[in-house]
Amino acid sequence: MAKALSLENFQRSVRIAAALTVAMSAAVLYVGGAQPVAVGLFPAPWDKLAHLLTFAVVGMAAGLAGGMRGWRMALSCLAGALLVGGMDELHQMFLPGRSASWADLAADAAGGLLGAAVLAVLHRLWGDRLTHRLTHR
Repeated sequence: MAKALSLENFQRSVRIAAALTVAMSAAVLYVGGAQPVAVGLFPAPWDKLAHLLTFAVVGMAAGLAGGMRGWRMALSCLAGALLVGGMDELHQMFLPGRSASWADLAADAAGGLLGAAVLAVLHRLWGDRLTHRLTHR
């Protein structure tokens, strides 16, 4: 007989997967950003859109990994995006053909806030129903 997944185990699994997503994103940006093909991969202004979308995912993962709700979750999303984005910009200062940019870091922060907004909407839409399904099988 299959044992129902408890809410606590589900939440723990989501938090672990989200933390791994943040770590893997940082690693991919670090290694991928050092490749020659990364120079000029996205021309302006599309590079800012790439930053926004990439760091929305990083921010969402950081927010989920923190396991918080409300403004604390939004702060986790922003902090995660800024931490990984800052690491990426700092790394670019030492790479040939690449340069650090405050505008890129601002796009990373905006992506973190977008990720927080998406999580807030998803929680409003599915949060209670998902919890209900898991606890009342």
